[in-house]
Amino acid sequence: MRETPVLEIQNVSKKIKKKQILEDISFTVEKGEIVGLIGPNGSGKTTLIRLITGLAKIDLGSIKLSGISITEQFETSINHIGAIIENPNFYEYMSGWDNLKVYADMYESILDERIQEVVNLTRLSKRIHDDVGNYSLGMKQRLGIAQAILHKPKILVLDEPTNGLDPAGIRELREHLTYLSKVEGISILISTHLLQEVENLCNRVVIIQQGKILAERSVQTVENVGIVTLSIQTTQAELACKLLSDTHSSISVEKNELTLRVKFNEVPLINKRLVQNDIPVFKLAVIDNSLEETFIQITNEGDRME
Repeated sequence: MRETPVLEIQNVSKKIKKKQILEDISFTVEKGEIVGLIGPNGSGKTTLIRLITGLAKIDLGSIKLSGISITEQFETSINHIGAIIENPNFYEYMSGWDNLKVYADMYESILDERIQEVVNLTRLSKRIHDDVGNYSLGMKQRLGIAQAILHKPKILVLDEPTNGLDPAGIRELREHLTYLSKVEGISILISTHLLQEVENLCNRVVIIQQGKILAERSVQTVENVGIVTLSIQTTQAELACKLLSDTHSSISVEKNELTLRVKFNEVPLINKRLVQNDIPVFKLAVIDNSLEETFIQITNEGDRME
């Protein structure tokens, strides 16, 4: 039996001042999964995050956290989510521990043992009793994550969490989020414009543009379902070009190498066709599309559809 998704978004739409910001958005986040939400500026990512975290009202559709509707049972459902929207804010004249203590006191069941547990998880033990005003931005982000997971949420929602971080801070944040996902089993939804970080961190990506989902797929195989560049080395390049030109256009030939754009699942068929026609193939290589290339390709197609 399939486990209930930690986050389930069904046919969600949202207008602001008569402008359609989101239209018929649907996707899920499963337990322990890290999902990246990416799209151009103004695509509706932040509005969707606000709907998920209860900071804005849904016009149409539904959002459920662990199977509980945030519209029908807001207080119960919202306990399953932790969030950092933009940069986390703290009392800078207080220590990291005291900041967490203030937040923990909003709940009845968060004890000092749980505070110490999240301090250890986010590796803040050495500085937790220092004033937050003396923390680096990276440490404040870690403290923000510690605060967001104090009440043991099922999902952590992050909106542009790497803003202002240097490369070392971004890498450190990535390691913490991966650890939380694998060890704590916390699901993570991360909205970011850094495609390389999505590629390094996420299991799956949802691409949104002009308020609509254009694509949703595994990051590890994002190139496998799109168009890739195929390089073929053969001593009969001109003959191979003639053979393939009836099904593929824009083939370039340079000395003993052909380069063409193909669907990923066509690669073995092309190799088989060449061999069956007695054309020797010395090397066949797929030049993988990066997530950035795939993102540009998909969003450009989305523009053409408008």
